Amino acid sequence: MIGVQTIEVAVGDADMRLDRWLKATFPQLNQIRIEKMCRKGELRVDGGRVKPATRLEAGQMVRVPPLPDKAPEPKPRSNRISAADEKLIQSCVIYRDDHIIALNKPPGLPTQGGSKQTRHVDGLSEALKFGYEEKPRLVHRLDKDTSGVLLLARTRQAAQALTSSIRHHATRKIYWAVVAGVPTPYLGEIKYGLVKAHGHGKRGEGEKMHAVHPRDVGSTPGAKRALTQYATLYRVASRAAWVAMEPITGRTHQLRAHMAEIGHPIIGDGKYGGSGQENLGDGWGAQLGGIISKKLHLHARMMSFEHPGTKSVMTVTAPMPDHMAHTFETFDWTPDMAQEDPFEELR
Repeated sequence: MIGVQTIEVAVGDADMRLDRWLKATFPQLNQIRIEKMCRKGELRVDGGRVKPATRLEAGQMVRVPPLPDKAPEPKPRSNRISAADEKLIQSCVIYRDDHIIALNKPPGLPTQGGSKQTRHVDGLSEALKFGYEEKPRLVHRLDKDTSGVLLLARTRQAAQALTSSIRHHATRKIYWAVVAGVPTPYLGEIKYGLVKAHGHGKRGEGEKMHAVHPRDVGSTPGAKRALTQYATLYRVASRAAWVAMEPITGRTHQLRAHMAEIGHPIIGDGKYGGSGQENLGDGWGAQLGGIISKKLHLHARMMSFEHPGTKSVMTVTAPMPDHMAHTFETFDWTPDMAQEDPFEELR
């Protein structure tokens, strides 16, 4: 056993979660052990009790209780990445340098694992090392059925910079969607708060968010304020519209729940716009029928952020998935018809 240790947080480790810092420093620790030490007060930062998700600051002193001096024998890997999956995830790369990797995540592929999810971007990122010792780190996520720009950091420093930038709303994300009906006014904001309803799954995929009127957010337990800007770009009579959306906040299922709440669910969204859900807009459900795909029509088209290496603003754009491209072709829409910044009037 290794005795009690007090370790100073290095500058390069600032802004890391305590549990991730511990796993990197002491490979013999697992999440269950870390959570137990936090509950019992054995782990302390600057003398105070902490939680596994506590963010560390440079110069803080972490008290670590006695630990076993040897990591457990690794279990044989039974989930090695197949050649097909390696080819798939590498084909998703749309940008790569020494600091970041940008993917165009395909619909249907989860970002992270969960119950019943064994094949996901985080696991497949082992195939994205490209000569580095460690796999790239996720700095944000997309819903399973949402496609588009997904950013990974290749170093711990890059991950810290990007995570901080996202948390402080210093990035921009613009999504494209096809929705039922035509939102009016054509340019506007959705300010409904969101609260998690009872559901299944720890990572939100099996859960559903309920919209809460802005005046009721403060009095609704668990509700959080949420803000989405939207711009109606083109329409097909009164039946469907191409909409650009920019989430100012980043709540679970925010865009899907917000569009459904104003009566214009995203096409293919069975969770928020299923046939059993009353549509208060133009009377259409979340399916258009005919040759239009039943898959979710939500795509993370663009992400703009400060590059962690060059410190200059960088923009990454992802082509649409096949089912959305087919819908656009059917409606005679092309990507170059969209304004570069459809939200300029709201700024």
